[in-house]
Amino acid sequence: MRKLVTALALSTLAGTVFAQQALKPEEMIKYRKAGYSFMSWNMGKIKANLEGSYNKEQVVAAANLIAATANSGMGALYGPGTDKEVGGQKTRVKPEFFKEQDKVRELAMAFNKEANELQKVAAGGDAAAVKAQFGKTGETCKACHDKYRND
Repeated sequence: MRKLVTALALSTLAGTVFAQQALKPEEMIKYRKAGYSFMSWNMGKIKANLEGSYNKEQVVAAANLIAATANSGMGALYGPGTDKEVGGQKTRVKPEFFKEQDKVRELAMAFNKEANELQKVAAGGDAAAVKAQFGKTGETCKACHDKYRND
């Protein structure tokens, strides 16, 4: 037990130190792309379960990841200098994203709300309810992509 507490304390300290480090613009782009890719992969896992054999545990795990990532504060990864390619890291974000912060915040909050609801619905295990909420969650992704992402 003592080792577990020590390990937890050290990992929390490491996370705090990492969070306090100033990230370079290219690191911000890299991390946000990774976060969105991981969410996309998990959305794909839910979709596969809805179209095939439904496995509640897989859906719950994927929904938990999507909600956790949505609530992780990824907005901090849109700092100065991340509006264009830098350090070999390409971005598809449109310049309007950085100029329309109120609209961006509104879209982000809508996504967080739907991702959190997907997590709750997935825990219930009703595939039809998950399918309906999955659609709502996907719509909030698409709303931001349509407005602020270059193809």
